[in-house]
Amino acid sequence: MNNRFSKKKKDRFGHRNLWISLILFAFVFGAVLSGIASVSRKTDDEAQKTLEQAVMRGITYCYAMEGSYPESLSYLKEHYGLFYNEDDYFIDYHPMGANMMPDVTIIKKTDD
Repeated sequence: MNNRFSKKKKDRFGHRNLWISLILFAFVFGAVLSGIASVSRKTDDEAQKTLEQAVMRGITYCYAMEGSYPESLSYLKEHYGLFYNEDDYFIDYHPMGANMMPDVTIIKKTDD
């Protein structure tokens, strides 16, 4: 006969189940964080590619319209509507002459 006032025996697997749950939670949490970091890196890469395409499109359009390449990056900004976040990217622009494609390097700034 069961006595409702008697103490029940403790489940000897209780602590093991708790540890398994915690380890499983940590694994899932780590996988989610890893996925978020991966998506963030891909987004940054795509943003830089889009900026590179916009700069090259502006340079090419300027050459097509005016017959010469832009003498500076600020010329592209003023006359061809180039806009980008200068806090996130550094653009190194070196014109080679009126009829030679300028050398352009785009670098993502880091958060230090």
